[in-house]
Amino acid sequence: MNDRRFLLLGIPILSILVMLPRGLLHISSLTQFLIAWPISMGFTACFWLTGRALWRYLFRRYPRVEQTRKRLWLLAIINTLITAVVTLVLGSIEAHSHGGQLSIPTFFFEFGLNMVPTVVVQLIYESWNFFRQWEENVRRAEQLQSASQRAQLEALQQQLDPHFLFNSLNTLSAFIEPENEPAQQFVEQLADVYRYVLLSREQSTVPLRDELAFVEAYVALQKARLRDNLQVEIQVPPTLLDQHVAPLSVQLLLENALKHNEASRQYPLQVEVSAHDGWLVVHNVRRPRTTLAPGTGMGLRNIRERYALLAPQLPVQVLDTATDFTVHLPLLPATANAHSLAGTA
Repeated sequence: MNDRRFLLLGIPILSILVMLPRGLLHISSLTQFLIAWPISMGFTACFWLTGRALWRYLFRRYPRVEQTRKRLWLLAIINTLITAVVTLVLGSIEAHSHGGQLSIPTFFFEFGLNMVPTVVVQLIYESWNFFRQWEENVRRAEQLQSASQRAQLEALQQQLDPHFLFNSLNTLSAFIEPENEPAQQFVEQLADVYRYVLLSREQSTVPLRDELAFVEAYVALQKARLRDNLQVEIQVPPTLLDQHVAPLSVQLLLENALKHNEASRQYPLQVEVSAHDGWLVVHNVRRPRTTLAPGTGMGLRNIRERYALLAPQLPVQVLDTATDFTVHLPLLPATANAHSLAGTA
């Protein structure tokens, strides 16, 4: 945040405004003004810089829009306490230097004056932050709309219509002999996968419960080919299932794990999906395949870019070591354009 203009202009102007109730109009000479103004500017600068540092700390700690109320309450309480303590200490020192004691009316008068720069500073920074977030939200909305339009155009350019394939799978299921249960189940799971892909195309985020249900269907399809060579363990507390993620993001991480790692009887691929502290964690042990062309990184880059638009303050975290590969996806609150896909035809 570049607030040099606020500092260079705000502190001198505010220090003069604060001097008005203290008798600026009664200053009779330029010498008295040149003595009083730097003193007032020094106090104003101290309160300004203290409030600025406090706002920056609390904003880093509580950056989300839904945390604004909590941040403002903490700012108000802490700033009031700091101002009261500073006013009491400085007022007591000044009164003691004149051989007296700080009176209660004088304390409240000075306290009220000292609160002026504190309140003004918080209003400036919160207003600046509000307009900055509004501008970023507008920009992200435009980027999401543009990305959605590009995705829809690419889908239209595909030679095979996903709706046609989805309907064909349902028709194929009707032709399979009833006693052939594995084949029937496989086709139904494949249809569920394409159903989810179709329904999630219009959503920027989906409930975690829907994404995990889709992942289970996807894993079942892969296990029909890999058997026990693929082992996926999902441990997510039920209380977090209503949180949201970008659609197909977890499946894409599983697909990358299968693409880049060995999944054999001797070395089964183990993938763990868990959630805690506001993050969905997808982890797998690295055992690179020997016959593998270098990856483009497009899948992971796609996930990073989508979350950069959805939650720029919570970037995707990737921990890539020689033995493990772990991705942390932020869990997002429900949005207006994201609805549960469960039960939707």
